[in-house]
Amino acid sequence: MPLVTTPDGTRIACQLRGEGPILVLLSGQANSHHWWDGVREDFHTARSTLTLDYRGTGNSDAPDAPYSTGQFAHDVIAVLDALRIDHADVYGTSMGGRVAQTLATQHPDRVRALILGCTSPGGRYSVERSNTVRRSLATTDPAAARRALAELMYTPTWLATHPGPHQTLGDPTMPPHARRRHLAASRDHDAWEDLPGIRARTLVLHGTDDLLNPTANAPLLADRIPGARMSLLPGARHAYFEEFREVASRIVLDFLEEAAGA
Repeated sequence: MPLVTTPDGTRIACQLRGEGPILVLLSGQANSHHWWDGVREDFHTARSTLTLDYRGTGNSDAPDAPYSTGQFAHDVIAVLDALRIDHADVYGTSMGGRVAQTLATQHPDRVRALILGCTSPGGRYSVERSNTVRRSLATTDPAAARRALAELMYTPTWLATHPGPHQTLGDPTMPPHARRRHLAASRDHDAWEDLPGIRARTLVLHGTDDLLNPTANAPLLADRIPGARMSLLPGARHAYFEEFREVASRIVLDFLEEAAGA
């Protein structure tokens, strides 16, 4: 597991697997590369996959300093530079989708095709989760909060047959300060004014039953990014990429093949 040192001295762990053109996979808030466990192999038929542990997660350093989606994007660029990767396709989900937006707007020459999953533009135009959802996650009972998060990620049918552990529920190794820093980074993201400048061919993916990051954010992104395509997965919640992987991964691969031939 290589460690890349960023310009500010933070060491970032990264994981490169498979063969072929690079697909960067960006995980959700407060999660390491394990977010993609059991899914990334779907792309190895046509791509190699590159993941990283955000600062504050996994085997990366966890400096107690402000984090931002811009900082996370700079860390991705540091990893690409260290591995001598000039450009790549980028697939970001949840907070990873916000990081992917920042990559595509701040480093347009490094992003070939862009997939934004279960994410939002941030800022005043994004559609926020309901107060009911907020209260369910803010409970002081850790077990209840974890159950609430699992139910926002997956359908009851899936949970009945997949009791876990679920890699999407957060990196248990994170120090408390890093969790707070991740929350602030995702909360403060606002790419609205920059989205029309995205040049990469873009696909927006979202589950129709996503209450954690409401589905209404998908058309906001698709309408704001020039030429973007939107695909909604009926019945899917926030972790659509795992529970509905057969459909979702196929959509992504088809989009990447089409984008490569354009």
